Amino acid sequence: MSDFEHRSVETEARRTAPGRPWTPQEEPRQDALRRYLGAVAAAASRRSTGEEPAPASGTGSTEPPVTAAPEPPVRGSAVLHVRDVMRVPAASVPGDMPFLEVARTLAREQVGAVPVVDADDHVIGVVSESDLLAKAAVMAEPHRHGSVGRLWQHRLYEKGQGDTAATLMTFPPVTVHPAARVSDAAWTAAHARLKRLPVTDHRGRLVGVVSRRDLLRALIRDDAEIRAEAESLVGRHLPVPHTVEVSVENGTVTLTGRADRTPVPELLAAVRDIDVVADVVDAVEAI
Repeated sequence: MSDFEHRSVETEARRTAPGRPWTPQEEPRQDALRRYLGAVAAAASRRSTGEEPAPASGTGSTEPPVTAAPEPPVRGSAVLHVRDVMRVPAASVPGDMPFLEVARTLAREQVGAVPVVDADDHVIGVVSESDLLAKAAVMAEPHRHGSVGRLWQHRLYEKGQGDTAATLMTFPPVTVHPAARVSDAAWTAAHARLKRLPVTDHRGRLVGVVSRRDLLRALIRDDAEIRAEAESLVGRHLPVPHTVEVSVENGTVTLTGRADRTPVPELLAAVRDIDVVADVVDAVEAI
């Protein structure tokens, strides 16, 4: 991550810091927040340099679903992908589902929004509590007087005329692919201010859902986890791995020791690719 990105992350973390002294529980929370923001900043940096394509755009929001939580991600790979943390199956509604049935579905699933799908399970939009509230507001009071009332009606009138999921939904939807990086999905969710993202295959068909809670749990990793993953990479890249030691402090990985320098640049690149690694210090001397 660049110095500018580090400063941006630190500034954001300070902005969220309380004015009173931190409790013993507050400092770890702030450290976790800095790491999460760092991962999002790294994903944004990759986008700006054109390393990875940006996802489709749209809007929507929800709370985490009540389906079983995904298994803890396997840490053998340096890069976590959406498929490692997404939840399946994902609740959805057909476009022709009536307004009241959509409301009942949200209540039953205990979520704030669900994807709307067509007959072939393609995601065509997202219908949320906000969309339903617009309908309910117009139903409760179809006419309001005065300039404020006219503005209110102008914004809600079209939305309030819908009677089905397809006519009430917000579109186009924001979706992510199962092969997308977790850090990129976090960037997408943060940029669009979404709590939940539908996961679609290359044909736009719904295959799962990933929530901000899932992304946070995957991205916020302690130094011990990062060290274990970095040591695994050392074992894979160096012919004599025991001559190089790994230490991690606040997400910064330091490699020390002596080794053949030939595979070291590739090793350093692999370690930098670990999600939420803040920096990598190369202190490996050539044999």
